[in-house]
Amino acid sequence: MVDVDNNFRQKEYASLEGLCFKLREMEHIKHQANPWELRLQFIESHMILVAASGQGWLTIDGKFTELRQGNVYVCAPGQLVEAAVNAFDERGFYYIRFDIMEDEGSSSHSMQIIKKNSPFPAKGEVIVTSPVSVHSLCDTICQYMQDEDRLRRFRGQILFQELLYTILQDAHLVEGNDSETALEFVKDYIEQHYQQELTIDHLARVAGISTRHFMRLFKKRYGYSAIDYLAVYRIERAQQLMRSGGQHRLRDIARHVGYHDDIYFRRKFKQISGVPPATFMKNSRGKVVAYDFPNIGQLIALQMNPYAAPADHPWTDYYRRKYPLNTLLPLSSNQSIKREEIRQAKPDFIIGIDILVPSEEQDLLKGIAPAYFVPWVDNDWRTHLRLIGQFLDKTVAAEMWMEKYDRRALFVREQVKNVFQEDRLLILNVTDDRYSVLGKRSLGTVFYDDLQIASVQGLDLLRTDQQLTPDELADLDPDRLLLIVNEDTQSQINWRTLMNSTLWSDLKAVRSGKVDFLPAYPWVEYTAFTHELLLDEVLKIWRDRA
Repeated sequence: MVDVDNNFRQKEYASLEGLCFKLREMEHIKHQANPWELRLQFIESHMILVAASGQGWLTIDGKFTELRQGNVYVCAPGQLVEAAVNAFDERGFYYIRFDIMEDEGSSSHSMQIIKKNSPFPAKGEVIVTSPVSVHSLCDTICQYMQDEDRLRRFRGQILFQELLYTILQDAHLVEGNDSETALEFVKDYIEQHYQQELTIDHLARVAGISTRHFMRLFKKRYGYSAIDYLAVYRIERAQQLMRSGGQHRLRDIARHVGYHDDIYFRRKFKQISGVPPATFMKNSRGKVVAYDFPNIGQLIALQMNPYAAPADHPWTDYYRRKYPLNTLLPLSSNQSIKREEIRQAKPDFIIGIDILVPSEEQDLLKGIAPAYFVPWVDNDWRTHLRLIGQFLDKTVAAEMWMEKYDRRALFVREQVKNVFQEDRLLILNVTDDRYSVLGKRSLGTVFYDDLQIASVQGLDLLRTDQQLTPDELADLDPDRLLLIVNEDTQSQINWRTLMNSTLWSDLKAVRSGKVDFLPAYPWVEYTAFTHELLLDEVLKIWRDRA
């Protein structure tokens, strides 16, 4: 990296002062016949995986990463994490849990464990410059921490600080040496500095890459230029301010997101949003209730944050944390209480799903506010979005979103076509004791329709209840498998039973190493917004695999 972004990085590393680090658990996994797994969970402490050997994968907040030997992976409290590792040799790999504590500022100098908004500068994958040194240090720490001598365990804690220093030093150095990491860094840099005047030359210097090379790499990596990404990000931030209730003037919003030319801001806003900013502000003042959870993903695609949505769905908090839903009013799972909560909220519109809301309840809700219940069974997800758009007078937004999605799908299709070639794909969801086929009325539509990946023969992809037995799976013998294994105990037992069977090991996809995984949520949601996220997930799994 060059000096232009040193101040930004130094601020991150300066936050380490005043923090304390405590190793809580360190396990060296090796000589193990069965794969090591970390169940899908919101982790409560900081976590590090050191991939000394083996093969595996890690998902952090739905972002898939294939573990690479020699690298280190850092996760923070509150993140949604799942991992699996197998085929490791005597080097094994290391699972580490630790806490970061900070001074509360009181006279008693008490320390408080950080449970969210981690200040630790390294996140995600860290490319280690000397894997042997890191592995040796980990092995020594493990030995000390297992010793009965308290002084040696104390020595282990000291060496753990050395391990953290090594990881942070590598994370700092690699930012300037690895183009992929540099591009991700620049993308984050844009999001941190979008209010400033950013040029291609400046961003290339931040990346430590020549301007021409940076332009080519960024476009190849993300499908759009860095300046286009900056414009889209700025307009998204402007939209967020506009949704906050109309207390900001349009010119103030433009200045806040980095535009000092009002005419240019309006033109750029309409180009990206499909409507002028004044129209967007007017449309954003309405309070819309997402009665059923899939309605959240539909409304976000229409650039509308739901005013209220179900509180009992396990992924409502995920959406609230990851996307601008801080004002989301949680709704009860009890139908009568939920109806009263909606009545008290005095919404402008209610959006639901016809098959999930009894007709009598639909009539009662229509007495509170204009309500639309999406005809689910006879329509696909694109029609769902368009119908809601028509009801909310957001047809232009729906069509603009669809155009953007189709462009993104075309880009992703070109990126992965050499990976799949003539391979036929089967997508299975392992649920309880069932193996359910995911076809075109599920996330499978992204693969089979939008990415034009061939499916295995002998299946009706329009069926929503198609299930397979292990023998039927063997008869289909797909070239590639994409698996979604639910996290409940019965599903995990079912998955392990299949994985340990001869039938499984004889499958063509297994023998050729063409089995990949997705976490159960949020990908199983059949909504426009989730499908857009899935396109990026496809790139993470399969780009550059050929």
